[in-house]
Amino acid sequence: MIGPRAAERLLAGLGVGLEADLLVLALTHRSFAHEAGGIPTNERLEFLGDSILGLVVTEHLYRSHPDLPEGELAKMRAASVSQRALARVARSIGIGPYILLGRGETTTGGADKDSILSDTLEALLGAVYLSHGLETTKEVILRLAGPTLERAASLGAGLDWKTSLQELVAGLGMSPVEYRAEGTGPDHARVFEAEVWVDGRERGRGKGSSKKLAEQRAAEDAYRRLGAETGPPG
Repeated sequence: MIGPRAAERLLAGLGVGLEADLLVLALTHRSFAHEAGGIPTNERLEFLGDSILGLVVTEHLYRSHPDLPEGELAKMRAASVSQRALARVARSIGIGPYILLGRGETTTGGADKDSILSDTLEALLGAVYLSHGLETTKEVILRLAGPTLERAASLGAGLDWKTSLQELVAGLGMSPVEYRAEGTGPDHARVFEAEVWVDGRERGRGKGSSKKLAEQRAAEDAYRRLGAETGPPG
């Protein structure tokens, strides 16, 4: 599975210790579990870690930006816990090579997919919470995600392209945004393509490893196109 030295390197990046069994569970992707005869996956830990991450980031933003309204805080949180942001953190501590993947995911580069990296990081945070409690998990999250939280304060529209596009469209008096997304390929290597339609016209396109990511990229494309056509909002 994962040797002692490999575990030591990974945990050094995480900054805390974990019991061997819990660490292996946090690294077990469903593709590996299926090929291994249906052993437990890291999805329950991911669910837990996602909740803890959201709580810690929300509290940090609330305390750090006392003058910002709820809408701006929500955008900052979305940017800080986005799939792309979490995958960046996962890469910074070298999680990818240690994820237990099935053959299909391994051959298609699953260890470097944003979706798998972000999910595994959340599972590891869930494991940290079970082992060490909330305060230690909070310290780990703020240490690992600190640069992302700082960056979120100055990203503007890029915090959440879907929200920003909706605000731009409303300000221009156009019809509501409509997303059309379609996935292709096998489950282990699925690719989604999304289109954004406004006023009966396609305004942007995007691709990603999840429907959510594809829609965000399509929204970014549409936001930039509309901004170029109409000038800065306001």
